[in-house]
Amino acid sequence: MEIYRLQYPDHMTVDSAGPFSMAIGFFDGLHKGHQTVIRAAKDKAEELNMKSAVMTFDPHPSHLFGGGKNKVGYITQFPEKVRVLQSIGIDTLFVVKFDWELASLTPEKFVELFIKGLNVKHVSAGFDFTFGSKGSGTMETMKKLSDGFYDTTTVEKVTDADDKISSTRIRQLLAEGNVEETKRLLGRPFRTSGIVVHGEKRGRLLGFPTANIQVDDETILPVNGVYAVRMIVDGKKYDGVCNVGVKPTFHDPKKAKKSVEVHLIGFEGDLYDKEAAVEWIASIRQEQKFNSVDDLINQIGKDKQTALNLLRVE
Repeated sequence: MEIYRLQYPDHMTVDSAGPFSMAIGFFDGLHKGHQTVIRAAKDKAEELNMKSAVMTFDPHPSHLFGGGKNKVGYITQFPEKVRVLQSIGIDTLFVVKFDWELASLTPEKFVELFIKGLNVKHVSAGFDFTFGSKGSGTMETMKKLSDGFYDTTTVEKVTDADDKISSTRIRQLLAEGNVEETKRLLGRPFRTSGIVVHGEKRGRLLGFPTANIQVDDETILPVNGVYAVRMIVDGKKYDGVCNVGVKPTFHDPKKAKKSVEVHLIGFEGDLYDKEAAVEWIASIRQEQKFNSVDDLINQIGKDKQTALNLLRVE
């Protein structure tokens, strides 16, 4: 998959001449609703014998508007977004920098530069997609501005249990620790990537050595607790039990920094400085403070067995 990073007005050149059938949207999460939009573009590309493309934006608009005070965490890190789009079979990914220059473009100028200028012959987007200054452009606007240069497909609301599948809904589920429901709406396990770094090495002393995953601060994590997970390192997948939180048995919850620590079941070896991806499979329990280290060790043993049971049937 070819990847182009575009920024208005200085970096707008691409090597590929198209034509493209393109899905457009922020697509954080790449959940089943987003996948419906993207597959509509891919199907149209196959029908018209042209390249398939996805246009997304970076950073999230919430990082720009309101002085960034209400920034939302990313559900899907960029490497994961690339991985999922490649698995769908998308040919080209356009990543457009979302800044004040872009946000100030009129819908007409946006279409001129980012649709016609990229030789896009078909545009697919969700029913609620907006573009241009103050979100004044809609898919109806997109259709009116085509001048016969491109066609459009508007994908209606995709629902699950009578509710719209949305990034907002998924963020709420993660805030509740409901990684099972999150998996269903994504169509795959929620995944978090980071580098294995040195931690306090307390898990080793407790008899349960852990890999401490350093995650980007802008990436959303499930609520503090213990989870059955799978971790991918060097292309291999391992079963594990993960604690995400502040380890209140040893730290003041108000002062401690949130960490992601995974005990890999049956694994021995050195993982430091390696890239690792955690797939969150099932919730086991909330994080809690124990009265003694022995109580904690006993509970970790139970959590490990619970994780094995959950992963065995997953």
